[in-house]
Amino acid sequence: MEANEAIRLATVLRRLVVLRWWLIGGLTLAVLSVPTLLEIALPLAPLLALLSLMAGFNLVIQLWAGMEDARASDLSGQLAVDLVAMAVLLYLTGGATNPLVSLLLLPVAVAAFSLPARWVAGIAALAIGLYSFLMLYSLPLPIADAERATRLHLGGMWLTFVVSAGLLAWFVTRMTQALRARDVQLAAAREEALRDAQVVALGQLAAGAAHELGTPLATMKVLAEELVADLRLPEDARTDLDLLQRQIGICKEIVGGLTQKAGIERARQTVSAATWLDGLLARWRTLWPRVSCTLEVAGAGTVPQILAEAALEQGITNLLNNAAKIAPEGMRVIIDWNERVLRIAVHDRGPGFPPDILRRCGAEPLPAVAEGSGIGLWLTRAAVERRGGNLRLDNDGGGVATIELPIGETA
Repeated sequence: MEANEAIRLATVLRRLVVLRWWLIGGLTLAVLSVPTLLEIALPLAPLLALLSLMAGFNLVIQLWAGMEDARASDLSGQLAVDLVAMAVLLYLTGGATNPLVSLLLLPVAVAAFSLPARWVAGIAALAIGLYSFLMLYSLPLPIADAERATRLHLGGMWLTFVVSAGLLAWFVTRMTQALRARDVQLAAAREEALRDAQVVALGQLAAGAAHELGTPLATMKVLAEELVADLRLPEDARTDLDLLQRQIGICKEIVGGLTQKAGIERARQTVSAATWLDGLLARWRTLWPRVSCTLEVAGAGTVPQILAEAALEQGITNLLNNAAKIAPEGMRVIIDWNERVLRIAVHDRGPGFPPDILRRCGAEPLPAVAEGSGIGLWLTRAAVERRGGNLRLDNDGGGVATIELPIGETA
């Protein structure tokens, strides 16, 4: 929380630097033009010296504002300096009778939008004190004609209102946009943390399930071996038993690696994406021997390297399983790439994804009745997004589930 607050205050300081430049520019233009346009004598030397000091102060702050360790006291100190500088400028140009005296409200408004209550109270008290001082002490403007002085005062009040309204609108709008952007980032971070917590919980359940499944699988293996040894079995039954034994062996391999996949990450290694997918499909076909699925390499040039990890492998397996349940004939896996993105697309010839599935796109687990688009799709999206990629679902002659991974993250 402290780090986020420091970043927010640093953003406010940068906005304040820009606001101060506009204010200095406008005041400098006014000081230089008033003697000529309005025929009012001003003490130019001290006024220009004061504006030069303000410009130098703002330049130093601008160079320092890139730091992300700002504190409330830093912003309060700068606003206090602004108030004192404007009070001195007003003292030299008529004090409380100067229509620009309302500019003292700008630092108070910035403090109210950006600082805790105690700092805001301090800035407001300083502004009130300076205004009260200017009510009693100031150098009067040399205007002999009372009627002209009234017109100039009213015109100055209008100009002050326009400038104050414009600056406040700009500052508040920028700060509101920054706050909204921060809220969006915090919401995304909370969603990601919740999703990761759910994935970890599923991993723990998977590890427990793997431990409990070991015993029944071992029993099934022993029974299958005993049946094979029975010489009375017909040949077609032996063929089925041979397939059953292979399937049991695959299940034992999966269960044996499930704990490692759910908790401890396997050794990281990079391989050709096409080679990795070809091996993945070969293992997957042993689980779905009656499903037709081909691999097509559509990209040009050298196939990108990919980081072979269990989570991504399981994610693609989930997409393959979903497609095989819906349309087991004519499945295709197409790998494509450009200089930035590697794409792995799983095509099936089924009826396509329902509109609700397309809208959610694995953002949350779906009910078990949603055939082929439940927890697996959600886990796939989680695995891909942790790699900096995204999952996209489309309908194009069937369902198309596409994983996009940044080339920099694939290896």
